[in-house]
Amino acid sequence: MLTVLLADDERLIRTALATLLPLEEDLEIIAESADGAEAVRQFEQLRPDIAILDLDMPVLDGLQAASQMLAIVPDQAILILTRHARPGVLRRALRLGVRGFLGKDTDPEEIASAAVAVAQGARVIDPAVSARALTTDSPLTQREEDVLRVTGEGYSVRDIARLLHLSPGTVRNYLSSAIRKTGTRTRHDAARHARDNDWL
Repeated sequence: MLTVLLADDERLIRTALATLLPLEEDLEIIAESADGAEAVRQFEQLRPDIAILDLDMPVLDGLQAASQMLAIVPDQAILILTRHARPGVLRRALRLGVRGFLGKDTDPEEIASAAVAVAQGARVIDPAVSARALTTDSPLTQREEDVLRVTGEGYSVRDIARLLHLSPGTVRNYLSSAIRKTGTRTRHDAARHARDNDWL
């Protein structure tokens, strides 16, 4: 029996998964969370075999929560579920060490099977998202993607520098390069362009 922490801010989906997943595989839901920060607190206390995380959650999103969990247990089995399966998000998840990434429209039977596979060390990626990630030709470096992603969240250059542990001058250089590569005029336009092209 594998223990599961389930985090999703949509109560209906969380309840449905908590009910259906144990019917498909030998899974025991030992904790449910409505936001990423709560999920990390429960993870620290309970150390489940698998963490199934919604990507879009309040306080900490799924990737932020995953990053903190992996800092605690580097080989932790994590499965991300999302409605917005963008290739850029998949690339970030893989860089973090997340081994499972599926759309929320996946059948519960497949989600349960994926959770078990991820717990056993396998990688399970939504085929459609994987194909798009492979064919997306982003000209941006990882750091340029990072600064544009934070820019898109409304932060100032100084805030971006603090969040990414860079100097403001380095952030400006990355932003300038990203603006040039995207053919836009401002950092906000560059962030929008990158998101529209699924680079973030």
